[in-house]
Amino acid sequence: MTRPVRPAAPHWTEVAFRLLPFADAASVDLPLPRLLRLALFQVSVGMAMVLLNGTLNRVMVVELGTPTWLVALLIAVPLLVAPFRALIGHKSDTHRSVLGWRRVPYIWFGTMMQFGGLAIMPFALLLLDVPDRFELGLVAATAAFLLTGTGFHVTQTAGLALATDLAPEDKRPRAVALLYVMLLVGMMFAAFVIGGILADYSATKLVQVIQGCAVLTIILNLTALWKQEARNPVVTAHNRETPSFSELWHAFVRSGRNARLLTAIGIGAAGFAMQDALLEPYGGEILGLSVGATTGLTGAWALGSLVGFMLSGRALARGWDPLRLAGAGLVIGINAFLLVLFAGPFAAPVMLYAGALAIGVGLGLFSVGTLMEAMSLAKTESAGLALGAWGAVQATCAGLGIAVGGLLRDGVAALVQSDAATASMAMRATGYATVYIFEIALLLIGLAAIGPLVGHQRRLPSEAEDPSAQPFGLMEFPT
Repeated sequence: MTRPVRPAAPHWTEVAFRLLPFADAASVDLPLPRLLRLALFQVSVGMAMVLLNGTLNRVMVVELGTPTWLVALLIAVPLLVAPFRALIGHKSDTHRSVLGWRRVPYIWFGTMMQFGGLAIMPFALLLLDVPDRFELGLVAATAAFLLTGTGFHVTQTAGLALATDLAPEDKRPRAVALLYVMLLVGMMFAAFVIGGILADYSATKLVQVIQGCAVLTIILNLTALWKQEARNPVVTAHNRETPSFSELWHAFVRSGRNARLLTAIGIGAAGFAMQDALLEPYGGEILGLSVGATTGLTGAWALGSLVGFMLSGRALARGWDPLRLAGAGLVIGINAFLLVLFAGPFAAPVMLYAGALAIGVGLGLFSVGTLMEAMSLAKTESAGLALGAWGAVQATCAGLGIAVGGLLRDGVAALVQSDAATASMAMRATGYATVYIFEIALLLIGLAAIGPLVGHQRRLPSEAEDPSAQPFGLMEFPT
């Protein structure tokens, strides 16, 4: 008598669910294949972020000889849209249309703007390399960066809102958390693929890579959007009443404690972001790394952010105070910038990669900790606005940090390399080192700002009301 053979499918399904982070976000209404398909728009956003913040800033600084401060301003241009993310989300919530779609129009137009920016980007870069066409190239590059940045901000805001619409209430935080994991995976994948293609750099290859990313953006976002949002003319009817954005905002800012929290968030975000336009040029100019090798720094940063995200989940599940978690991220960031600072004098690329990885870990812990605190401050009806304020402050201060970092690097470099008395101290790394020291100081100030908030006037609600007591996830994460 033969024994029945147990099917292997359940075993492998269990293994897949155990390996994939937040795979339990799937539900009957939103199965895992559909959720992963929706997450493809995050892959396209991560790809655009790698191009703008990683590959292109190094190429413009090192290969094209564009001033660092100008490149930093160009990278900061897309972040001008970030303060309006809360408004974009509110508009998609209250969108009026006879077609019955709230999120689809915003995702579609965001996709087209992202595609358009990437489509004109190569020609703008080519004009920057022509002396008598530099001004025209600068205008075209500014338009390309602004279009691309606006596109992925609109796409991401509406896409995350669509995920919250589709997921059941009990699965919603983990579904959005899975989308954020996919953003980091997309950034790592894009960084390593683009870095491998551009290992043997040429202008033609760069143009092909950017144009390929533009086409891939359309393909990924259309695949993600296809048959996801059902039409519902009732929720988009023109005669329905909706609260105004100003009413919701004034209700949120009445709490005085929110101001100190948002200040700490802004200082920390600026401290982490000042190196965004400098890390890859630092590796290329000071350590002599190739374009492909320096693009890998963005991949290391994204991997560190993913590690920080996972560590945050474990820490919060064990009862950590979210602001203590954010403070731990600031401490890790301080040590990370020390590694980056000493990588140049020691001529150690390994230290630079370790520093980039640690920056990602620190930023991940800081971002998740402050976000969870924002969730605990918000009431149910104002949760989206609170998280939008978190994202707006973080992104705006990050953009200012990027711009100031580039200006500070070029200003210090010009000073020490002039005929002044300090000329004997002139080193190519001096401008970069000044920025990294300034970032360390900002993170220390951030620790001082966030310290009094830790454990101060913390409520003791029931487990059902305490966000940190729930299964960990990021509700409507405004990246």
